[in-house]
Amino acid sequence: MFRFLLLAALLLTSGALRAETAAEKAGFAPRLLIYNARGPANACGAGCDRWIAIEGQVDAGAAARVGRFLRDAKDTTRPIYFHSPGGSVRPSYAIARMLRGRKAVARVGRTIATACASGTQVDAACLKVKMAGGEVEAELTTRNAMCNSACGYLFLGATTREVAPDAALAVHNSKLTLVVRGPGSERLSAKQIAEFRQRSVANADRERAAFVVSMGISRELDDLIRTVKFENLHVLTRPELYRFGIDKRSLLETPWTFETAARPYVHKMAAARHGDGAAFRMMEWRLSCETRTRARLMFVRESGEEAGNRTMVLMAGQEKSVALGKPVRLGRFEVWSDVVTSDAMQAMLAAPRLRIGESTQTAEGKSNNLATFEIDTLGLEPSWTRLLGSCPADTPRPAAASTNLSATPAAPAAAAAAR
Repeated sequence: MFRFLLLAALLLTSGALRAETAAEKAGFAPRLLIYNARGPANACGAGCDRWIAIEGQVDAGAAARVGRFLRDAKDTTRPIYFHSPGGSVRPSYAIARMLRGRKAVARVGRTIATACASGTQVDAACLKVKMAGGEVEAELTTRNAMCNSACGYLFLGATTREVAPDAALAVHNSKLTLVVRGPGSERLSAKQIAEFRQRSVANADRERAAFVVSMGISRELDDLIRTVKFENLHVLTRPELYRFGIDKRSLLETPWTFETAARPYVHKMAAARHGDGAAFRMMEWRLSCETRTRARLMFVRESGEEAGNRTMVLMAGQEKSVALGKPVRLGRFEVWSDVVTSDAMQAMLAAPRLRIGESTQTAEGKSNNLATFEIDTLGLEPSWTRLLGSCPADTPRPAAASTNLSATPAAPAAAAAAR
């Protein structure tokens, strides 16, 4: 029970992003990169395996390079994934307007080039791979991906904007750097320089405010940016992303992904709008195997105001379900956990979507349905197949009692992994 509670305490909090530090900025290319990437099936969504990656620091020449790339790009439907600590503001405005003219789909995500797995993603050899032209074989993840500072302006240019539950969009005020030089510069007084700085900052503020509104975003975003010092970063909360008009989805979710750890697991995160306002709840599902024939599903959700004796159930199709029972309260989270039978696991793998139902039992013994919503199973089968390879063997018992939690017979790779 102690290990269970300790694990639950880490859920939904272990992936929290920090504001940008010098060390994090050092992990990015010194100038903005843009290239085509290709991954496994459904890497960038259902039916999507190709995308455009934009990453690194926004430099003065970034707009010209991005403009040339987009002019040569034939496929205008590819989503664009951003991962950047920010940089120069003016080029960001220019790139944003290019993306608006293209009616781009923008997401925050890290593109991990397969050829660079043995080193970093920004060493000389890897940068050569990314800038060689053509498509770069890669994997895609939103976990701990960021689009900070000036990168946020690029992001606002897209007509469709999506920030995953485990990614971050962060903002702060700009910093003006003045370089006084040329004939007569030595005669400028400190007062003249200060006045010029003040006028420049005012012009920059007006330009940013006009840009934000032109991208269809609430003025509240600009008001917030003015309050955040350049030395700090404010990671936009899910309610702010929704209220400002940046990401207007009521339910957003990550694919099921395999996580390498001391005890590997498969997990999925989601955020769902709660009530009539802009309040959101974070949720996570974590699937692990106790043995090759025994799986466990843990569901963690931020607590709400519901009262009563509540239960949760996950349904795959019309017949198979996992009854998660009653929750355990852990701080501001509620945790459900239960065993997944072999039949239920196979039904989950076969279903395109899973239905989550919640109900409460009154003092009179009546059951009231509180909410029902659906989540997709994108990535569940390949992730579960990988997980099976790390599952401990079962304790020997009669063959008649043996079961198998592998994927359906139609998935030979998964069946082979289970043997």
